Amino acid sequence: MTTDDLRRNSDNFCYRHPDRQSFVLCQRCLRTICPECQTPAAVGVICPECLRDQQKAASPAQRKAERRWSRPRAVTLSDSRPIVTYSIIAITAFTYLLTLIPGGLGASIQESLLFFAPTLYPELTGRFEPWRLVTAALVHGGFWHLGLNMLALWMIGRSLEPLLGRWRFLTLYVLSALGGSVAVALLSFLTPVVGASGAIFGLFGALLVIGRHIGANITGIVIVLGINLVIGFVPGFNVSWQAHIGGLLTGLLVAFILTRTRAPRQRTAQILLLAGVFAVLVALLLVPLLVPSIVLR
Repeated sequence: MTTDDLRRNSDNFCYRHPDRQSFVLCQRCLRTICPECQTPAAVGVICPECLRDQQKAASPAQRKAERRWSRPRAVTLSDSRPIVTYSIIAITAFTYLLTLIPGGLGASIQESLLFFAPTLYPELTGRFEPWRLVTAALVHGGFWHLGLNMLALWMIGRSLEPLLGRWRFLTLYVLSALGGSVAVALLSFLTPVVGASGAIFGLFGALLVIGRHIGANITGIVIVLGINLVIGFVPGFNVSWQAHIGGLLTGLLVAFILTRTRAPRQRTAQILLLAGVFAVLVALLLVPLLVPSIVLR
């Protein structure tokens, strides 16, 4: 067939625009249509007339779904940088530098920030310093203690913070640190503790729940978490296993709430549930007052 034959054949031109040559067919009526007349369908393209027939035959539910999903949506480019993770690392490192100030000032700063359960009960020590429940996560016993905790935070935070969002990630970290301190108050009342281990174990727990929720392979996380838990019970390591357990359980609970209240309409429920976790942790601090034997541990 010659070029002139192709030009003379009306089947090679759009049926709606006879002056436009095309070799694309409507998948329903098989008529030739030009790019302007093509509407993408599930398979191939269809012409305007077939599109109208299809819309007329659609059920009310189908028309409603089409209107819902065909609405133009605003696209926002979220900043995925783990700003909260970097900020926590910077603040923790700065606090460590403050504790190195000579002349007794550094030791005084560390003493005022580390967690010591009796300082929550004025009837025992004459002091009420509730900030220690969280600020203990900023204080560390040495460079390697600081370095290992911040390395773990950096590794986990870079992946977890973009998944949760900055405020949820910060809430998870703070509640996990608080949970670790509460566990120390209940299980080792007279032991002064420092370090971000409780918060770090909370992040590990959140990784387990979220990884399971999205179907990721969490075997590696389970192994690393298990090794770190066992180390806490080995004599000579001087590790607060109580803070590890408390932070881990809190992180598991917070992550469970976050994964079950992801929809925008559940935001209020999410906030209330997280506030409930905070309230429960605070309420547990009343246990040493009700059970005096805990104070003697």
